[in-house]
Amino acid sequence: MNPIALEDLCWAAIDFESAGTAPGETDCPVQIGIVRVEKLFSGSPRLFTSYIACQRPVRWSAARVHGITTDTLKGAPAYAELWPQIRDLLRGAVVLGHNPATEKRFLNQFPGHGFGPWVDTLALARQAAPDLPDHALSTVCEALGITDTVTALVSDAAHSRWHDALYDAAGSLQLLRTLITALSMQRCTLRDISFAVSE
Repeated sequence: MNPIALEDLCWAAIDFESAGTAPGETDCPVQIGIVRVEKLFSGSPRLFTSYIACQRPVRWSAARVHGITTDTLKGAPAYAELWPQIRDLLRGAVVLGHNPATEKRFLNQFPGHGFGPWVDTLALARQAAPDLPDHALSTVCEALGITDTVTALVSDAAHSRWHDALYDAAGSLQLLRTLITALSMQRCTLRDISFAVSE
């Protein structure tokens, strides 16, 4: 496991929003957001977001959550077209997500990419704040009083809401920063948070 201090690692927080599924359907991504920082607490973040063309309609249940409809995706690029930018932003970084099973699954559509290790902010939040009523990203950020900081990080009104892929990615990054600072773990390594780390 990487022996570099957490504050000195390169991080890339990622989130996907999806079209939703019904029995027998395969889910597909409809939006991606990535926030990359070369060091956890310094330097300007690189922000990337895009809608993603989908070969089938967005389910009503999914659109109700994230607000993205089939009409929203008209003219959006295909997922494969975005791959060079995605690869550039994730390469060489610790990849961060809030319960990132969906993110891993969508990235695995490009086999052999080798991104990781991954850190799960959901696992970190459950350890750090076990008494919260739930550990949804919005709940944890609100409880810690960092929602305004997430909004400032995104600095784009069009993306300043939960369940927007860029906003959720920024939320994961800011949650990590807040927990690492609150627990004075800046000089710790990934080994010290191994319960939240996967490949």
